Amino acid sequence: MSIKHLPLFIALFVSLTTWAQEPISISQAISKGLANNYQIQIAEKSIEQAQIQDDWAVAGRYPTINFTVTSNNTYRNTNNPASFLIRQDAITTVFTPGVDLNWTLFNGHRVKLTKKQLSEQVRLNEANLQIAVENNLQQIILAYYAALIQAEQLKVLDEVLAVSRERIAYDKIRQDFGQAGTFELLQSQDAYLNDSISYMNQVNNYENAMRELKRAMGEDDLTTSYQLTDILIDDAPDYELTDLKQKMLANNKNLQLLFVNRELTNIGTQIQNSTLQPTLSLRSGLTYDVNYTTGKQTFRSFAPGQAPTSDAIPNVAARTLTGFANLVGTYTLFDGGVRKRNIETAKIDEMMAQLDIEDLKRQLNAQLETTYATYNTQKNLVKVTDELVNNSRQNLGIAEERFRGGLINSFDYRVIQLNFINASQSKLTAIFNLKSTETQLIQLIGGLTK
Repeated sequence: MSIKHLPLFIALFVSLTTWAQEPISISQAISKGLANNYQIQIAEKSIEQAQIQDDWAVAGRYPTINFTVTSNNTYRNTNNPASFLIRQDAITTVFTPGVDLNWTLFNGHRVKLTKKQLSEQVRLNEANLQIAVENNLQQIILAYYAALIQAEQLKVLDEVLAVSRERIAYDKIRQDFGQAGTFELLQSQDAYLNDSISYMNQVNNYENAMRELKRAMGEDDLTTSYQLTDILIDDAPDYELTDLKQKMLANNKNLQLLFVNRELTNIGTQIQNSTLQPTLSLRSGLTYDVNYTTGKQTFRSFAPGQAPTSDAIPNVAARTLTGFANLVGTYTLFDGGVRKRNIETAKIDEMMAQLDIEDLKRQLNAQLETTYATYNTQKNLVKVTDELVNNSRQNLGIAEERFRGGLINSFDYRVIQLNFINASQSKLTAIFNLKSTETQLIQLIGGLTK
């Protein structure tokens, strides 16, 4: 491919990557990502599951009522010549339907504590959902800004490529008038070819950044093309460290998760303490027995010379209705110290949960101070790199005039052109680092999901 066809090839290359783009803002990207994230959907189902279990019936407040049906069938064969009833063949069927009620009236407030434990489990799953949402938000925000940075860098290289293209045209005119030779033209073409390579590599970087954004959004079709509509802003607000610490301790999602976990361990200790209390339960029921016997029986005759007589057992069902209501009190006098050990274990769990909180607080405070210091440094870096880009742009304009006037050679001009590219890259990198640190700072104080 000759160099004269390269601009057309680059234009075609770029057009294929930007065809039929769908505009998307960062808020739209967040909406898509939250709707498509599987971890968030799993966390939502966990909340739904915990809410179903958060019920007084599950905690054991209400009695259990069972309906029972029993059918007992027996066969009896009796043969006793010395008895009045010499012989009997009988089949007995006892059919017993019944209703049984069991109700724990008191067990050391364990029902109330269990219900509270179920409610805290809902809160624990809600905290897990907040963390899942927060992590997804951070991924999308950083991916969106990374794609914006790559798009801005593409604009810079496009601008440099246009300058290199004009330089070739200018050197060709100079060559036609005998003011430049083949060496100068080759230098211009080399610069243009290098800038073209950088441009095409940057297009690839931009496409990779867009794929990463679509992955963070949970897109299954990575071929969908988007056009970023948000503008890259290089300014950032000022924060006070004291205010940030207060918000972090009150709103940090990981810390809130540990608070809920500590409450669960405290409830667990109370439940173990309740085992030291007596239990009182009510058991009542109603049964209805139907006893039905069929068969044959032989009786001894007391008249002299008269043979025994045989009769069929009368087909009569005996019916019995029985009702009962009993109170049962239970108090464990000795269990080998099992309950005491369970209480001590629960207390240790509670202390461990508190230590987890203190450890996380220490880590968060250190992380906040480091992130805060980095944030302020990066704000200054953005200002410095912005001035550097402005100076490099002005220097590039002056260098172009001097190059056309023959005051500097092509090597010096190329150095100044590369300085402009490097300054632009430094500024964009500083802006991305600032946005990344700001996002991390907001996440630390629990502000992403508000």
